[in-house]
Amino acid sequence: MSFTLSAPDLADAAFAARFHDVADASAHTDGYRPFNEQAMLDARSGRRSPQLLLEGEDAVGALILGQGEIDLVVHPRYRRKGHATAALRRLFEDEGGMSGDLTAWAHGDHPAARALADRFGFSAERTLLQLERPLSDADAATSPVLPAGIGIVSFRPADAAEWVRLNALVFATHPEQGAITESDLAARMAEPWFDADDLLLARENSTAAAPGRILGYNWLKIEPGATLGEIYVLGVHPDAAGAGLGRALMLAGLARLRERGCTAVELYVEAESTTPVRLYRSLGFGDRTVDVQYHRGPR
Repeated sequence: MSFTLSAPDLADAAFAARFHDVADASAHTDGYRPFNEQAMLDARSGRRSPQLLLEGEDAVGALILGQGEIDLVVHPRYRRKGHATAALRRLFEDEGGMSGDLTAWAHGDHPAARALADRFGFSAERTLLQLERPLSDADAATSPVLPAGIGIVSFRPADAAEWVRLNALVFATHPEQGAITESDLAARMAEPWFDADDLLLARENSTAAAPGRILGYNWLKIEPGATLGEIYVLGVHPDAAGAGLGRALMLAGLARLRERGCTAVELYVEAESTTPVRLYRSLGFGDRTVDVQYHRGPR
């Protein structure tokens, strides 16, 4: 058993095809993607290294490594044969192996992932809920009630710097979302799913001539050809908290998704974020699956 080192680069078409074959087969079997969006962006940009786990010529698993993070999935055809255990032993125990603070996501909170985490000294650190609900024509007909002096407008490229500052403020304690830079935003804007009209901004005293501060946003994501939309990220400025702006932005987002032909919507939220979770459940969202991030301290 070995890792490919000859072409750990998703720009290589042959390598990428094999990597995505493992990921797609896993998603089909498990009902959720084995790598989240940030991991894939890191892999494509070169910030982290995508690799294949091989047994002979067969790709039995895929990994994304680097920056103290591990993402690992085994192809459904090759599970329960010790491949994940062997891969982690090599990562941690071989000379020059990974050490220091390490994190690993278990998407779907798979029992096998929990067992591996325990075996290699990882403990659960974060729980991410994936919630969903159907959409109907009634969602498209709903008109959100906005606080006085606030209007909802579409994102413009000139809004990038202000949006990044607000996002950093809203998610100051969030390890991924709060760290988004203008370059990260530009990378997402270059994705095929991005549509500026799907990034809804709540502006204070908004007029065409003199737009006011951005006080909130609801960024929607619809993959090309998909009927499942996503509340990609929702944020409200602390100055506007408690005024109903989050609910208004959610209702505007649901209407936009339905107008664009979506029949269902999903979102991700930290389990301990009680206020957002309460809002989403009040709007009819129910549980779909759970992701758990594991952590292991320096060894």
